[in-house]
Amino acid sequence: MTLIQSVSGIRGTIGGVPGQNLTPPDMVKFATGYAQWLTKRYPNQNIHVLLGRDARPSGPSLANIVAHTLAFCGIQVTDLGLSTTPTVEMAVPAYKAQGGIILTASHNPVEWNALKLLNEKGEFLSASDGQALMELVQQGGNPYVQVSQLGSVRLADAFIVEHVDQIVQHPFVLQESIAAANFSVSINGVHSSGGVALPILLKALGVNQIHNPYGTPTGRFPHNPEPLPEHLQGYCRQVKESGADVGFVVDPDVDRLAIVCEDGSFFGEEYTLVAIADYLLAKRPGPVVSNLSSSRALADVAAWHGCERFTSAVGEVHVVQKMKEVGAVLGGEGNGGLIFPDLHYGRDALIGVALFLSFMAETGLKPTQIRAKYPAYAMSKRKVNLEGKAPADEVLQQLTRQYAQEDIQTIDGLWINHGNAWVHVRKSNTEPILRIYTEAPNQEMANALAEEILEQIQQLSPSKL
Repeated sequence: MTLIQSVSGIRGTIGGVPGQNLTPPDMVKFATGYAQWLTKRYPNQNIHVLLGRDARPSGPSLANIVAHTLAFCGIQVTDLGLSTTPTVEMAVPAYKAQGGIILTASHNPVEWNALKLLNEKGEFLSASDGQALMELVQQGGNPYVQVSQLGSVRLADAFIVEHVDQIVQHPFVLQESIAAANFSVSINGVHSSGGVALPILLKALGVNQIHNPYGTPTGRFPHNPEPLPEHLQGYCRQVKESGADVGFVVDPDVDRLAIVCEDGSFFGEEYTLVAIADYLLAKRPGPVVSNLSSSRALADVAAWHGCERFTSAVGEVHVVQKMKEVGAVLGGEGNGGLIFPDLHYGRDALIGVALFLSFMAETGLKPTQIRAKYPAYAMSKRKVNLEGKAPADEVLQQLTRQYAQEDIQTIDGLWINHGNAWVHVRKSNTEPILRIYTEAPNQEMANALAEEILEQIQQLSPSKL
């Protein structure tokens, strides 16, 4: 059982011991710290915070705890109810709020939940802001107000429609062409927010044939909710059997998008960003950004359009920072996370669905034909569980010394360039694990590079790993 604090928020398993898991006292502590941070940031002002959640069974109770803790700190709370992470991110500036909280553990299993904290722009807190908040949490204090100053909690659960409206109105979203194509679309929202939001989007785009087998938002995920091929074999068969033109899979809070082709094959979560970049850069050339663990296929596609790809550390906040620095027209991560700054600086599966359908409608290509356009790199994604074992920082320091003479980057763990291949070893932001990603021209080489690093880790700490 675990409690993790990182750039991705405060995340943990429900129940158990306070301070070691995500429990009611922990929710009060972190919500109070966030209230203190906002109060220092906006002294002598009325503070407004938006709150949303995915469909996890723990969500409603945690939302009540967070909302009323904020109210006891004098903050006005608008509860968006069952929502998506990108919807809350867009709603914060739309409501002119000072902050936002999404209760979701994203791709983690049902026993997890988390607080994703936003600033007034609807963006994740920077590392420095997050550190300042955690210092306030540690200091404690008494931010609670007298009864005459209590905040209020009100429900306003219709912003998903506004989010969809803004997507449909974008000039690169070809609503009329999509409607005319008469697509049959399958969706997998893992019995969470996507099962509600995706049908609203598809109907607004003029899609009338919608297969939604996991649409009821019970929060009881039908399979591991991380949209990876090993978790989606059954759904891929369903897409083919349904006769759908395409299948879309999202994680529980709808910020990651994976695509299933019409023949039931997996498009590849790494290629969601690649395909959307191909579509967009033909219309608006400019820099693109992805993290160090993302496929170099994005660099290839950018080069086709005369554009440059930049890299960042893993984590949405780092990608956004780099996008702003270079003026990127598109960014994201190889896990299916797409960031389209015309809409907002946050990963958004809904705009990804709209743009991919626009790509299909404009070109007349099937998903298999679109996928065939791109370099067929192979990746290996491994993990080493570090819970109760050697510290990740120690392992990474030893590996970095060992590969010091190679072409490396250390902005996020250790990234090693092997010419036509690469290796990335880093700590997870969301789990107590060490991630090992490799990419190469074929699967055998990608697997061999991963095995080499795994062997190095075993040799560095044989008694602990």
